Parts: sequence; C-alpha cells; structure tokens
Amino acid sequence: DGNLSMKFGIAPDGSPMYSLNYGETAVIRPSHLGYEMRGVLKAQKIVFGDKDIQKVDDKPCWSFHDGFKVESIDTCTFDETWQPVWGEESEIRNHYNELAVNLVQTSSDKRMTVRFRLFDDGLGFRYEFPEQKGLTYFVIKDEMTEFAMGGDYTAIWIPGDYDTQEYQYTVSRLSEIKSRMETSMCGNSSQTPFSMTGVQTSLQMKTDEGLYVNIHEAALVDYSCMHLDLDPATLTFRTELTPDAEGWRGRLQTPCKSPWRTVQVVDNACKQLESRLVLNLNEPCAYDDVSWIHPVKYVGVWWEMITGKGTWAYTDDFSSVHLGVSDYSKAKPNGKHSANNENVRRYIDFAAEHGIEYVILDEGWAVNLQADMMQVIPEIDLQELVDYGKSKNVGIILWAGYWAFARDMENVVKHYSDMGVKGFKVDFLDRDDQEMVNFVYEASEVCAKYKMLVDFHGVFKPTGLQRTYPNVLNYEGVNGLEQMKWSSEKEFDMVTYD
Repeated sequence: DGNLSMKFGIAPDGSPMYSLNYGETAVIRPSHLGYEMRGVLKAQKIVFGDKDIQKVDDKPCWSFHDGFKVESIDTCTFDETWQPVWGEESEIRNHYNELAVNLVQTSSDKRMTVRFRLFDDGLGFRYEFPEQKGLTYFVIKDEMTEFAMGGDYTAIWIPGDYDTQEYQYTVSRLSEIKSRMETSMCGNSSQTPFSMTGVQTSLQMKTDEGLYVNIHEAALVDYSCMHLDLDPATLTFRTELTPDAEGWRGRLQTPCKSPWRTVQVVDNACKQLESRLVLNLNEPCAYDDVSWIHPVKYVGVWWEMITGKGTWAYTDDFSSVHLGVSDYSKAKPNGKHSANNENVRRYIDFAAEHGIEYVILDEGWAVNLQADMMQVIPEIDLQELVDYGKSKNVGIILWAGYWAFARDMENVVKHYSDMGVKGFKVDFLDRDDQEMVNFVYEASEVCAKYKMLVDFHGVFKPTGLQRTYPNVLNYEGVNGLEQMKWSSEKEFDMVTYD
C-alpha cells in the first residue's frame, strides 16, 4: 500500500545495511547485517599456561559481516491466496515485493544472499548461503543482525532466556529495560536471563506517533532461536542466538538459510493481531491429506495430581529408580495414582457429556522415570481406554516427556497410532538451541506421517510451523494458567473472568 519502504546499502567498510520507514518515520535506522564465524580448524592449537593446557582453534574466528560488494540483484512481486487448515480465517493473502541481494566477500570469494520481502504490514529478511567452494560446513560464533530502533519506544517485554518464557510481561521504555530487569523476575526456578539488556521475541513496541512495531522471526528450522540484546546508548538491538553446550550458535552446511527476521509495522493494534506475515513466510503444508486435522479441546488428570488429590507415581516402592533394573511389574500400587482405568473412564464420560473431543493421559500413564513410553503401568489398559473413548466419540492423547519421546520417536508414534491414539502432548523441551529446534521439526514431521496431532508444552515461541505442519495445534510456553495453582495473585498477570 506504499506506507512501508526499505532501503539496502553497503557501508564504506563493506558491511551490508538496511533501514525501514513508515512514510517519513524511521522505524529501523540503518542497521548492520552479517555474521562472525568460528575458526576453520577445531581445537588443534595447544596453549600452555601456568597451570592449564588448553586446545583452541588453530585458525581464529572470521568475519562475514564486512568486505562485501553487490554481485547482482534480483527482484519480483508475488501475490497469492492460500487456505489454512485451521485458524481465524478461511483464506490468507500472501502479497509482497522481493529484493534478493547477492553478495560476495572480496577477500575470501565467499558468497551470501540477503533476501528481503516487503509486505503491507512489515518486512521479512533472511540470509541464504549457496553451495560454493570454500564454504561447506561452518559454525556460527555470532549473528550480527541489528535492529536500530527509530526512537525510545514503549515495549512489552520478557527477559531474554535460553530456557523458558515463563515470565510476567513488563511494560517500559526501551531505555528502561536494564533498570527494570531485576523486577521482571517472578521467582520461577527455570528463569535464567542471559543479559541485563536481553529480551525475547516476539517483542511488541509502540512508537510515540502511534505505530505498532513487532520484532520476531519466522520459519525457525535447523537454527538456534533468536533473542535480542539492547545497546541502551544507541537503542540498537543485536541478535542473540541461543548457544549449544560448547557456546557456538549454530552448525550449518551449504546450501542453507537462516530463519526470516521479521519487523511488523502497522498503525493500529487490531492490524497487528490480524497480521499473517509470519505464517506467509513459512513453507506451504507438507502433505495433501489434512482431513484428519481439527482444533480440539481436551480434559485430563493433571490438575488433580498437581493439587495433591492424586499422585504422579504408580507406586511408592522405589526411593531411587534405576533404568532397566527397577521392576514395576512387581511393585505394589499406592492406591492414590490418578492415571488409572477407572478414573480415566470417568474423564471420558465427562468429556462425552460436555462435548469435549479429547481426554489426555497426563504424566503417570507410563512407568515413572524409565524414559520408555512402551512401558505402560499395570493400572492402565490403553487399548481398552481408546476403544471406550471411541464408543463415546472421545479421542485419547498421551503426555510424553521430551527425552522419552525423542529416543524412540518413530516406533512410539507408529505404535500408538496403530492403537488408535490421536496425538501427543510433548513436554519439558525447556531450551531453544538448534538441537531442540530440530527436535520440534522432526516430531511434527513424524507425527504427521502417522496422522497424529501434537501439542508442545514447555516449548519455545511459535514461528509459523503450523502452516507447514498443521497437525501442530499448540505451543504452550508462557507463564500460563497452570501457574495459578501455586502462585499468589500478585505473582501472575492473568486475564480474569467474572
């Protein structure tokens, strides 16, 4: 509609830069793009210290954010309308102008493309690394993408954290983030902010002129999650990728690409909610038959276990569980375990009476602490419950811990799909590095293969995967309803209902 304009340029040192305006208003001032990569040869140089001997990279980290020149430019306009499997509308328009800037670093002859897509409601851009000599495998030390804000916007933010999003939101000026960081903590033991000026995306902001600005990412696949770290002096955010256990931010092989970095800009809050920019930047649905996918409601036994009415564990016989040694078939039931046939049948009856489509067998239906989803406790006859639910038009979904699910994913999903189970709620992902991002994608793919729905709990933010895999019905990662069971009123910020 002509409101947004994006400019690209090369700084005197060869750094790629971009900016974004809404009319005459600078939303993103000129901002740098690029990477810092780790050394080519891993830990081959021995360094002798006074006490320690260390191995470090034989070749130092190298810059991939300067020394570039534009080799060529490609442009196009795209306009389509597509039908989502589920959501608020039956059709979504995907309309943008595209600019692909093909760059070459003159000193190394390495190539990179920065692809921009400008929509009526925002900008998306990503890095693309073509297959080429001299750049096959590489490791990211830092992504240097900047978002130089056009003013001291009012922001709605939670602290940057590699493990959790379970925070209450803070409303402040960008310049106040550092001073408000300590009070943004709310006592959740999983909270570990990485910086006094770090925040998570999506980051919602409002300008003094009344524009709504949101920074996020789309199509997060085979890459670490993006957070933001603010330089308060310049009001410039720089990308902070979640590191792996060794401190590196990503391990890639050409040809490959980054997720899209998104900046949504609209002139009222309703348009922000209505934006489908993130979905449009994801790949279309990966399979043809979607007739089995429907958003649903479910009930389950978790709530009574967390209140103490029932227990998680089937037995109290084991104070210490040893994998492959502790024999649950010989254990004495404690009589308080909530996940049992009689109780689950009661929940199925309740669901059928009230038009609720599914019942979830939450934690406790499989043998506790064995990380083996094929070991079902003696009190549960899953096939009998699936058949009973089917007779009442109520489906069964199963809770799964991440590690137990990941270690035997294909066999687990196929086994329970054959039984008639409808899907999984996968829990305790609890981090957002590249490995966990890849797990989420693989789990979505495998569940789709066997026509199983999936709900991720304790997970990182959504970035539009439900367009490609619409069997992904939910991401549960915020400071949500479950916190009300153990938090005081002042410790949670919830919508209350009369």
